[in-house]
Amino acid sequence: MSDNYSVTGLVATTPRHLVTQDGLPITSFRLASAFKKFDRTKNRWVDAETNWFTITSFRQLAVNTATSISKGDRVIVVGKLRVRDWDNGERAGTSVEIEADNIGHDLVWGSSSFVRTVMQREDDEPVTEEETPKTKVKASV
Repeated sequence: MSDNYSVTGLVATTPRHLVTQDGLPITSFRLASAFKKFDRTKNRWVDAETNWFTITSFRQLAVNTATSISKGDRVIVVGKLRVRDWDNGERAGTSVEIEADNIGHDLVWGSSSFVRTVMQREDDEPVTEEETPKTKVKASV
């Protein structure tokens, strides 16, 4: 199954950043997405269920996520949903993952400051915004 979803929630774990042997940056974290419902008997909003997601980002999004997102942040994530059954011999379960296309702070809960990532060509020349789609680039962090 592969559908695009957007989800808001609380970053529940410290984002884990790694770079594979092939040079692919990956950052992942757990996201707790809780919602409230109105309880008419108590005449107030109460906590309902919490959905748990593993969020994974790749390439430049992974690098930017690792430097921008921290445990406890409120974020919005847009990406492809993957639901997988697993069995390790001792236990079995279902994993709900989102391969992120976009991640950002949820500004309902606070303010954020944006710093644009500067892209550079492999020969270290700065890349203009117009050249970026046509040119092979590497990130300068």
